[in-house]
Amino acid sequence: QVQLVESGGGFVQSGGSLRLSCAASGFNLGNAAVTWFRQAPGKEREEIAVLSSGGVDTSYAYFVMGRFTVAKDKAKNEAYLQMNSLKFEDTAVYYCAASTTGAGIHIPTFMYNYWGQGTQVTVSP
Repeated sequence: QVQLVESGGGFVQSGGSLRLSCAASGFNLGNAAVTWFRQAPGKEREEIAVLSSGGVDTSYAYFVMGRFTVAKDKAKNEAYLQMNSLKFEDTAVYYCAASTTGAGIHIPTFMYNYWGQGTQVTVSP
């Protein structure tokens, strides 16, 4: 079965840290670009971090730059989003997505083959 499964969400106090995981099955995440998105209630989905298929190039939304880090472990077929210095406004459902055909870090949404189901992150004020 081909799927992405996120985990690691939860409740954390402002200033705290969480690490989200995105486990892939049925395909090689090591050859795919990985992007983390989030969506807060009443707001549109935001792209927050992109890791190129080669695992070298990254791109971050300005509001998470310097606080969040995206990475992947080819051996485990997983990707991660390390989130530090969390703020109340980071509260959202976080999704990972993978593109096996997208090149670089500017990947149109329609090129994502696989999406996870999302994991809730709640940061106290």
